[in-house]
Amino acid sequence: MKKIAFFICTIFALHVSHAQQKSNNQDSVTYADYERAVSRLKFSTSPLIANAIIDVPVWQKDSKKLTYTKYNINKQKVNVVVDLIKKSKIETLFVEDTTTKKTPEKTPPTVASPDSSKVAYVENYNLWIQDTKTKIKKQLTFDGVKDFGYATDNAGWQHSDNAIIKWSPDSKQITTFQLDERAIPDMYLVSTNVGHPTLSSFKYSLPADSILLMHQPVVIQTETGKLVCLKMNPDFHRGTNGDAFETTFGDAMWSQDGKELALASVSRDYKNVKIRIANTDDGNVREVFEENVATQYDGTPGDTINWHYLPKSNEIIWYSERDNWGHLYLYDSNTGKVKNQITKGDWLVVAVLKVNEKKRKIYFTAAGLQKENPYFESFCSVDFSGKNFKILTPEIGTHQIFISPDESYVADIYSQPNVEPISILRKIDGEKLMDLEKADLSNLKVTGWQPPISVKLKAADGITDLYGLLFQPPHIDPEKKYPLVNYIYPGPQIGSIFSWNFDANSYDNEALPELGFYVLTLNGTGTPYRSKSFHDKSYGDLSLNTLADQIAGIRQLSKIYPIDTAKIGIWGHSGGGFATACAMFRYPDFYKVGISESGNHDNRNYTDGWSDKYNGLTKNDNFATLANQLHAEHLKGKLLLAHGLMDDNVPPYNTFLVIDALEKANKDYDLIVFPNAVHSYRENQYYMMRRRWDYFVTNLLGRKHPNAFLIDPKSVETLKK
Repeated sequence: MKKIAFFICTIFALHVSHAQQKSNNQDSVTYADYERAVSRLKFSTSPLIANAIIDVPVWQKDSKKLTYTKYNINKQKVNVVVDLIKKSKIETLFVEDTTTKKTPEKTPPTVASPDSSKVAYVENYNLWIQDTKTKIKKQLTFDGVKDFGYATDNAGWQHSDNAIIKWSPDSKQITTFQLDERAIPDMYLVSTNVGHPTLSSFKYSLPADSILLMHQPVVIQTETGKLVCLKMNPDFHRGTNGDAFETTFGDAMWSQDGKELALASVSRDYKNVKIRIANTDDGNVREVFEENVATQYDGTPGDTINWHYLPKSNEIIWYSERDNWGHLYLYDSNTGKVKNQITKGDWLVVAVLKVNEKKRKIYFTAAGLQKENPYFESFCSVDFSGKNFKILTPEIGTHQIFISPDESYVADIYSQPNVEPISILRKIDGEKLMDLEKADLSNLKVTGWQPPISVKLKAADGITDLYGLLFQPPHIDPEKKYPLVNYIYPGPQIGSIFSWNFDANSYDNEALPELGFYVLTLNGTGTPYRSKSFHDKSYGDLSLNTLADQIAGIRQLSKIYPIDTAKIGIWGHSGGGFATACAMFRYPDFYKVGISESGNHDNRNYTDGWSDKYNGLTKNDNFATLANQLHAEHLKGKLLLAHGLMDDNVPPYNTFLVIDALEKANKDYDLIVFPNAVHSYRENQYYMMRRRWDYFVTNLLGRKHPNAFLIDPKSVETLKK
């Protein structure tokens, strides 16, 4: 009897143990699940994609050879040299330089002249040059002082030690500007450290400020030192491609002989652009033409300067969206009149890559020409007259184009988000010369990787087509429904999908499905690369944030895929952080969990250039109603806020305003602070990623997560802390 009782107790205990183990597995996302998620990150997947060019192909100056880097099928990094004459390739294993190098002495960034004989740089707020052979230095300006220096780089949200200049073609002159920041208020950030903190201050204009950064264009003759101040009022620190000049004075274009300089002057609100031509000897300036726009002038859907000055023929190629699409127009630079429209149709020019004045031909990329997806980019050419328009790359997908220095050849890398890249060599007219690479995904697929699903959905208006990518969990159980995480970046300068090329490691959109989530990225209305009217949908109300479109898209997808619309999460960084908190406050019954990173929650507290362009001036528009903190009382779900306290792009006070409002409304929230981190978080990015995974697993999936899992970019085999 005792033996029978013991046997029954043993069987019962085993049954209970098995049931508890099964329950624990159901209640927890395991360490192994997190490891699989890590296997979907860039540092894990890159070596698994064989025969895909992984950096920018580099042409030799004589255009006879092309070099690039790739991984081979054995996961080894390889250097490739292509000989165009022999139509051959030589591959050698990449050798890492492990020698210990002396830390170079810190020197200011330099800009080389076209003939490489000189470099220019900024020192003590003045412009200098140095002879590259003799190393002799020469000071070109002498009255530059703090907050009123020459060639200085500051757009408020972005600033550096770069010299913002443009050399003349003959390397004898430089055009730059004297940037006036003297009346601009400071932005302050405070370090966290042992002992007295360091107060960091920098000039940062806000939308409500009446005085902004202004720059006075000048021309300097490097041999004589003569400085010519152009006879025009100072310009707002704006450009046809935004307010961040970064490394070059892009909206200044030289004539070949250096006697003239064409300039684009953009108004504070981006509604007016004037094209001017200056005499570089006496500084006289004449206005050629202007363009006025009801909302905002956008000279490019990306970051390319798309207008060109053609002094030999007295013409200007101009980019405009006046017919609702971004197209090129040919102007007479003497009369300021339009000679003809160069490109036309329900598609847009993305980037002008080369202008051949002799052949009167333009080479450019364009979006909207492929019926499969309007975001796919083609390489095209057209005559100045608008005739002989040709699509030079007939293959489906987005084409990345790299033109040889002699403009005879192009390296073409094309792909789709779910189709591996193919690289070929063409003549400039599109004729195929030789195959370069076709990516092999076999090493990647053996790990269980699956490509995203391209989706076409309707916007909230029920009419407009939207395009996105859906990432789905592996091994879907048809009897279950799964939560969805909505990754968002609302623009307006870019959308949630930054690139429509193949990318096996887009943020952690590929990783989150391994933890049990669908992930959706969707370019909503109000974002670029479509028509002007599409892009302007959010003008004057940035709080729209494409959210109605996102919700409409998710509801449509839930009718096709097993998505649980009662468990929808959202996250984003910067503008995406703004959109995430907005979603949690304005759509609290739809979005249940949100992670808002470094959001510009009140655009009165963000840089003037971005807000002035995409929302209008504060005197004309009610910025206050758009601020997230004014709607914080409506929070119902779980919200995690994060910010770096040394963020000089979106100052952390944006998030503090939301925190203050949540506390006053007696709302619970979660917070991660990176005391010394900038906008990108840098070394803290993987900690933030892991916390993001934990937060969604706990609050959206309703399961436990591994404790203190460590995402280690230095090792594919991630270890516990």
